[in-house]
Amino acid sequence: MSGVSGVSGVRPGHVTPVTPALVHGALELEPTARGLRPHRLPARARGLGVDDQLRMVEAQPSGVRLRFRTAATVVELVTVPTKRVYPGLPARPDGVYDLLVDGRPAGRTSVAGGDTLTVDLATQTTSVVTGAPGTARFDGLPAVDKTVEVWLPHDEATELVELRTDAPVHPAPATGRPVWLHHGSSISQGSGADGPTGTWPAVAAAAVGVDLVNVGLGGSMLLDPSTARALAATPADLLSLEVGINVVGADVMRLRAFRAALHGFLDTLRDGHPTAPLVLVSPLLCPVHEDTPGPGAFDLDALREGRVRFRASGDPADVPAGRLTLRVVRDEVARAVAERQPDDPALHLVDGRALYGEEDERLRPLPDGLHPDAATHREVGRRFARLVGGPGGAFSGTPAG
Repeated sequence: MSGVSGVSGVRPGHVTPVTPALVHGALELEPTARGLRPHRLPARARGLGVDDQLRMVEAQPSGVRLRFRTAATVVELVTVPTKRVYPGLPARPDGVYDLLVDGRPAGRTSVAGGDTLTVDLATQTTSVVTGAPGTARFDGLPAVDKTVEVWLPHDEATELVELRTDAPVHPAPATGRPVWLHHGSSISQGSGADGPTGTWPAVAAAAVGVDLVNVGLGGSMLLDPSTARALAATPADLLSLEVGINVVGADVMRLRAFRAALHGFLDTLRDGHPTAPLVLVSPLLCPVHEDTPGPGAFDLDALREGRVRFRASGDPADVPAGRLTLRVVRDEVARAVAERQPDDPALHLVDGRALYGEEDERLRPLPDGLHPDAATHREVGRRFARLVGGPGGAFSGTPAG
């Protein structure tokens, strides 16, 4: 089985518009002149008091996939990707589309072309150039009725235009699996993963046997009240939050405000999901911010060498006055869980260093100082699955509903 970007070959005869019945893992689908744009936050949450960073990353469809039944041997998905260009930084690779057939990997490709978003980090300005749709083609599929999933790029905004196949397409029936709603940082969105099924939440979801809704938002897990309201209103059986790295890296609050914001976020989640298992994941190890506050910044020496690497620019001497580091945040997340558990026995803690800790950093250091590489994403996913999905784990024995 193969995947070819932008090459149609013999065009399949069945053309199917992309409808909401085919799309899973998005919180909202926006009709556009060209098709549908998946969003991982609803309009209100991405429109009130938020910045361009959040609007950009929530439109990158991490965890969003098309799912359907078909006997087709050829599947083409026509999309309009948005390529990001950062002047002065190395070119970004094209986003990856993963194909699963009856739950097993069956192909991988990218789509060239599309729109181009240029982000000037020096002036904090953006510009967009409109481009043409492209095609993700997968062929050589077995000519039997099967469930096909096309996972969209986890880090590239994508408009969905149509499906082209050589046999009819029908929406797949519900899986009956519990729905896992996860919110976190770029680490949860998948920065450093090699494809959408290789992000740590996707790996964990497959291992535990749950349906993922991934609201990992690069640079934007900042305990926003509007995001909490959106998550509270989203149907789910299982919940988790990976919290801390963005709060420190963005240097958006001090200790007193962080305590209140974390409890307020949890209160809002519990308004919508009062008894669902809820796992708080404290920060994974990140040496640059363990003892040094934010804000995070690019390492200019690395940039001059054509590499992307991050550093912390705060002063450790400010920690006693309330500046946040990952060690401080880790202690506060553990404190919040301990304070709430007597009234909320479905609340659980995973120390992020159990997913990626000091020994892991020695063996597999973070390539850019902040994000795990592809192999580490898979290992983090497997570890999370063992911690929450095994006997007695937070997600074990949860019925779908």
